[in-house]
Amino acid sequence: MSTFASVFDRRDALRRIACSVATGAFFSTGPLAGSAEAAAATPRGFPGFNGVELAIATICVDGFENQRHATSLREIPKLGFKNVEINVWYPDLVAPSYFDSLKARCVEAAVRPISLQGSSIGFAGQDGLVKDVAHKMLLIEGCRTLGCHIVKCTGMRRNSSSVDEVIATLREITPMLEERGVLFVLENHAGNVLERPDDFARILDAIVSPNVGLCLDPGHFVGVDVALADVIDRFGGRILHADLKDCRERGKGHDTVAFGAGVVDFDDYLQRLMESGFRGYLVVEQAWKTPPASWRRDLQDARGRFAKWES
Repeated sequence: MSTFASVFDRRDALRRIACSVATGAFFSTGPLAGSAEAAAATPRGFPGFNGVELAIATICVDGFENQRHATSLREIPKLGFKNVEINVWYPDLVAPSYFDSLKARCVEAAVRPISLQGSSIGFAGQDGLVKDVAHKMLLIEGCRTLGCHIVKCTGMRRNSSSVDEVIATLREITPMLEERGVLFVLENHAGNVLERPDDFARILDAIVSPNVGLCLDPGHFVGVDVALADVIDRFGGRILHADLKDCRERGKGHDTVAFGAGVVDFDDYLQRLMESGFRGYLVVEQAWKTPPASWRRDLQDARGRFAKWES
């Protein structure tokens, strides 16, 4: 498909989805997201986890550039990983036609998509809610195409949005998450609206669906001097997804370094996480804008370092 045609493919999809937001066509008629029944239930439609498995994010290989996953799909199998979290931060990567082609490419590369990481959740401006909901619907449908069940997003910068906007979007998409059997996990990040435990408490108190929870990023919590043990104790079963990321120094913002070169105590973090009953994916996520020269060795070492936590 030409670039010109693909633009209209995306525009048409967004128009149709936006109309569905207005009419409720995508939504089920199940219980409200904040109901007690939803809080007590297991995630609706979700096949569940058999245990704990390692995965790797494409950002580890592609960096922040839009490579349309060419490098990551070529290199990740060589690193020994099968489970892949696919970063889809750019407009052309959330087109339905791209998800169709990506599915075939993942089969060819012998990797299994386990989650999609989109750009931020939240919005600003009069039409922001419709646009944000439409974007999240594209991600949910992308999961269905790829055969995975997790959408992961962090928040916007604190000076451009707030927790209220995150809650507003989640209220709209939660029925679709439950209908489609998809989890939506919110990733903490230094400097944005999903930075502190209290930010997550507000959201999870408002959205009590078992299909919505926390993606715990240890590097970003340590970077803002939040104790990982306190997060695990506080949120327990609402932690549905977990990153593996180091941080150069505690309390001075996040700065990605190779595993073991920073201050995150991974043995303590993962032991506490397992004792909390965690089941799901541990995602190696080295968030470097441009991978360093040693990236292959670092990621191979990470595979060996964290394999013992699989079950």
